[in-house]
Amino acid sequence: MASSTSKRTQNILITGASSGIGEALAVQYAKSTAKTLFLCGRNEERLQDVARRCENLGSKVYTQIIDVTDREKMQDWIKSCFKKAVPDTIIANAGIGSIIETTDSIYNTFNTNVFGVINTILPAIDFYKKKKDTPEEKSIVIISSLAGYHGLATCPSYSASKAAVKAYGEALRVKLKSEKINVNVVCPGFVRSRLTDQNTCPMPFFMEAPEAAKLIIAGIRQNKAVISFPLPLRFATWLVSILPNCLSDFIYGRLPNKA
Repeated sequence: MASSTSKRTQNILITGASSGIGEALAVQYAKSTAKTLFLCGRNEERLQDVARRCENLGSKVYTQIIDVTDREKMQDWIKSCFKKAVPDTIIANAGIGSIIETTDSIYNTFNTNVFGVINTILPAIDFYKKKKDTPEEKSIVIISSLAGYHGLATCPSYSASKAAVKAYGEALRVKLKSEKINVNVVCPGFVRSRLTDQNTCPMPFFMEAPEAAKLIIAGIRQNKAVISFPLPLRFATWLVSILPNCLSDFIYGRLPNKA
């Protein structure tokens, strides 16, 4: 059941909200604390379907069809959201990956996964600093991946782009602490999405998106620096990342291709 109106105190902004983790986060927030949801995506039909479900659960929803790689449009959209209701939480979730990498897909991956995150959070941080009437608890959430713990030959551009935003988020957390802006980096394992639906390789500890969304929201509320799951895969990924390259190369070189 949806929360009562009196418990709905949060305004949440989510990019890439038309499917996968973004969709699950929007619905989970609508079931609990979201008074207002600002959702963007690139597929209007899917985004409107998510919006309808969230509205039926009791949240007010504003949607925008937008490409996160467009710096000026993202800045304008986020500015318009802050005018309507200052978000408590900004979730830079939009991301892509490719089963088979080509020159175009590599550029698209970095543009979306890195610059799309930057285009989302920099305007938000700027508005937080300029506005006086901001929420006491403000959170910038960056969706990275366990793939960001070490470069993966099966998905070089994806793992590299997720490593970049992981490092950036960890640095921003320290830098923005004095501004009273929380920064949380999320590193999930295999979670159901339009991308994982195409995978033919083994996906250990596979998780459904609603389950992942609950873990992410709980981690944000606890203000965890890194919200990483599932635990067995997180430990294995971390362990391999600290091994000498001769050993990590041997292990990762034997991983099956994604397709």
